[in-house]
Amino acid sequence: MKIYNTLSHKVEEFVPRTEGKVSMYTCGPTVYHYAHIGNLRSYIMEDVLEKYMRWTGLDVKRVMNITDVGHLTSDGDTGDDKMLKGAKREHKTVMEIAKFYTDAFFADCAKLNIKTPDVVAPATTCIEEFIKVITSLIEKGYAYEAGGNIYFDTSKLEEYYVFHNFSADDLEVGVREGVEEDSNKRNKADFVLWFTKSKFDDQELKWDSPWGVGYPGWHIECSCISMKNLGEYLDLHCGGVDNIFPHHTNEIAQSEAYLGHKWCNYWFHVHHLNTETGKMSKSKGEFLTVSLLEEKGYDPLVYRFFCLQSHYRKSLVFSWENLDNAKKAFDKLIARVAAIKAEAGTAAPSAEKTAELKAKFTAAMDEDLNTANGITALYDILKSDASAADKLAVIDDIDNVLSLGLLKAADKLAEEKSGGDVPAEVLALVEERTAARKAKDFAKADELRDKITALGYAVKETRQGTEITKL
Repeated sequence: MKIYNTLSHKVEEFVPRTEGKVSMYTCGPTVYHYAHIGNLRSYIMEDVLEKYMRWTGLDVKRVMNITDVGHLTSDGDTGDDKMLKGAKREHKTVMEIAKFYTDAFFADCAKLNIKTPDVVAPATTCIEEFIKVITSLIEKGYAYEAGGNIYFDTSKLEEYYVFHNFSADDLEVGVREGVEEDSNKRNKADFVLWFTKSKFDDQELKWDSPWGVGYPGWHIECSCISMKNLGEYLDLHCGGVDNIFPHHTNEIAQSEAYLGHKWCNYWFHVHHLNTETGKMSKSKGEFLTVSLLEEKGYDPLVYRFFCLQSHYRKSLVFSWENLDNAKKAFDKLIARVAAIKAEAGTAAPSAEKTAELKAKFTAAMDEDLNTANGITALYDILKSDASAADKLAVIDDIDNVLSLGLLKAADKLAEEKSGGDVPAEVLALVEERTAARKAKDFAKADELRDKITALGYAVKETRQGTEITKL
């Protein structure tokens, strides 16, 4: 399997440190509001990556944080804490806000068939780890106290801008959106590890520390949660492209300063979901949620299908017209799967043929998780001259990766067309009639149709397959 490594700026063969095992970390949500569908695109693609690695036989341990403290409204360590902002908006405590929106996030994930990571760790449960790492960074000379806060000193690094060829001037106030002057910093690129009571006195969540009562910065949590649950070496770190700088840059800086060696080998970043007017964001009011999609009559899995039709390293443009097109294609796909399922009956698949069909899908996904080509491979399987049983077996197998719920949706469609649950006796006669038609024994097929009619059901052939309706 090859993936694009943001750290090296090239597509590389993915080789975990320990053969057969993968340590995987993904940046989780800041739970101050609902996740919009732009946020969820990243989680969908990370879900596919994890499931594909498992599908190929790798043993994956995936860890994700929940930011319930410390993420400010600006990446430049300024502004209100997002959690505090959410609490003020809804007149609740920060922890009430955190629980409500954490539950809402995982409910949305369930609707999108996104697997819950093996470990989910809220930042507020790891304060001891933050203090331990920050203390060590101070002792090693990588951090300093100024104005009541603890800062990471980026000047102590041989290379700070590991993902891009930035210079210190790029962080000048006014050059990058969201960067404001902080006179406490020794260097423009320095970032906060720990805030004390000297800043944001209305901060609800505070803890004792060697530097006074305060709370952690945003960046420190991911490093510590990853090291606590996955050890000193990380195979794969995932997130949206907006996390590359400064968040992931700062994670590498503090982690490798603390550990004294390279921390993570591969960085996987998913590009933005844009609207026709630009990047989707909560601040712009383009707050499209899974619930809103449902209110408008869309199955959330249509949105997952929409995302899979594009490569994760390409920006994807959302519009209702584009989603409608995805829905039409998804509905046709389900109808074709339903027809194949009806035709396959109880016939056994061929191991040799199914392996041949799966190889096309594997080839697509091995090339930098190309889900667009993976979907094309799925259509190629549907159009192939393989038996219905072979097609069905492969569709069922690769849907463990795509997670579109294809067979379940096909069963639902068949039930709707039949007007409810069809008795097993009728289904058996329909299967027998299908076999008779394939054998060109039309007299027997007609006889079986009459038996089906006598039981109160009608059967007819359509372009989508055999249709059963109640009389």
